[in-house]
Amino acid sequence: MRKASPDAEVKIGLMQLACSANPAENLKRTFQAMERVVKQGAQIICTQELFRSQYFCQVEDHDAFKLAETIPGPTTERLQKFARKHQVVVVGSLFEKRAPGLYHNTAVIIDADGQLLGSYRKMHIPDDPLFYEKFYFTPGDLGFRTWQTRYARIGVLICWDQWYPEAARLTAMQGAQILFYPTAIGWHPSEKAKYGEPQHGAWEVIQRSHAVANGCYVAVPNRVGHEVISGDGIEFWGQSFVAGTSGQILAKASPDREENLVVSLDLEEVDTTRTHWPFLRDRRIDAYGDITRRLID
Repeated sequence: MRKASPDAEVKIGLMQLACSANPAENLKRTFQAMERVVKQGAQIICTQELFRSQYFCQVEDHDAFKLAETIPGPTTERLQKFARKHQVVVVGSLFEKRAPGLYHNTAVIIDADGQLLGSYRKMHIPDDPLFYEKFYFTPGDLGFRTWQTRYARIGVLICWDQWYPEAARLTAMQGAQILFYPTAIGWHPSEKAKYGEPQHGAWEVIQRSHAVANGCYVAVPNRVGHEVISGDGIEFWGQSFVAGTSGQILAKASPDREENLVVSLDLEEVDTTRTHWPFLRDRRIDAYGDITRRLID
């Protein structure tokens, strides 16, 4: 295997944690995990989706809007301070209060000097049993974006976005070398025996396919643990992972315990893969107009 040049190598860190009902405790433990991955050499770190709280979308509860905060705001500022102190890029997933009655599921992107480069607001909003996100989140209006950070050009998408090849493609087309997907996904305990394996398999395969189709790295931090807010709750399946530019699993976390992943990536592999598998070259952009239609009759 070709050795990466020093300028092309970057280490990323993903934190997979269980969340309690105490937001302050979740924040503290996330920063402790961030400290650990930085000590292991991580230069770009990414939290799981909505890391400050338990996954409140299991129910439609107006009190849960109290968990939201402005961006910039208290958590953003703490993340910026951390990034500046440790000279690391931080992707943090937050519940954004944009205005009274207007809320988003948002990721902030902070460069290694502490500068807030921008935000990504989740574009695809699910509405399924125990995943009642449409009650809380307005669909994103910032589009699909990438950011040139100190260490790599990155794109950020969030959870339900991970099922849509269009989102990955449009982000990769802007030069993203790494796609980050902060995630909160798991099983309904009563369905796990029957559907658990194919559900998880589909989730992993679709994201590995984004790496293949776009010749880029894909990094997915998911939460872990059993959170009961309604009924039997959700058993989050953990298994955070990093996929290489050909979709291969480079690292994968446990399904049932907290864990950090720190993975070295060779950014030159993005160019090499896209040259040897020239999917971007061979796209028939003249023939794709109907992709913007809901259905072709």
